[in-house]
Amino acid sequence: MAKNKTTLGIDENIEALLCYILGWLTGIVFLLLEKENLFVRFHAMQSLVVFLALFILSIVVGWIPVLGLLTPLIFLLAVILWILLMLKAFQGERYKLPWAGEFAENQILKKSG
Repeated sequence: MAKNKTTLGIDENIEALLCYILGWLTGIVFLLLEKENLFVRFHAMQSLVVFLALFILSIVVGWIPVLGLLTPLIFLLAVILWILLMLKAFQGERYKLPWAGEFAENQILKKSG
């Protein structure tokens, strides 16, 4: 499988994987740094959308005593998604999660087109 280089000179699958390393934080970083490669920009945007939403959800749920028991489940979901998305990115797959993946792709295509 041929690997395309990126603005940073890293193989795109490695850079896409790095978009997920620190969740939404690295999503923002790679959206700012990677200007050309749509594969990497997609993964950066998906990381930002998914993990920022889960982060906010866990904070909100944590503040509501009745729902506080859901926090470990949100954490488990985040870990499973984190591993899955890093694996798919490393394999060179543009794996789109429902809703978040569509939103990420639309945002990236709007800004590139």
